[in-house]
Amino acid sequence: MAKTATEKTDFGSMFGKLEVTLEEYLVKKAPFKLPKNVKEIIVKFAPYLAILGVVMGIPGVLALLGAGTILAPLGLAGGMMTGRPFLGFGYIINVLFLGVIVLLEGLAIPGLFSRSKKAWTYLYWSALVGIIQNILTFNVGGLVIGGILSMYFLFQVKEYYK
Repeated sequence: MAKTATEKTDFGSMFGKLEVTLEEYLVKKAPFKLPKNVKEIIVKFAPYLAILGVVMGIPGVLALLGAGTILAPLGLAGGMMTGRPFLGFGYIINVLFLGVIVLLEGLAIPGLFSRSKKAWTYLYWSALVGIIQNILTFNVGGLVIGGILSMYFLFQVKEYYK
């Protein structure tokens, strides 16, 4: 079946449709809506939580840049003695995605203080990257808890970002 000229198949329109769908189910049809005072607290502390996330993610980004090789001997002290190589496939995937997540959260920080829509969008993309990371590494707990909860909270406070 041929596509019509009005049908869009680019990533922007797909993300737009996904955002509309998520808003429908996580805000309008959500069985539980956050009270207004809780939303305001989340929006007030969001920039500081993003700063904390970036600071905590810096060691992972440094590992991406090669510091992981220097720190590999310390893996034994940290309980990395699992019988597998320290730099396995899952580790590499996690570090790469962590770099993207830290970058997106870092870009969001200035806009979170001014409550801009662009900052909310950066956090939305960061959450999507985290969901993709959990799918690729078969982390079902992180996918369910981290993915669904982060999207729920993001969409509950979306109205505060203009």
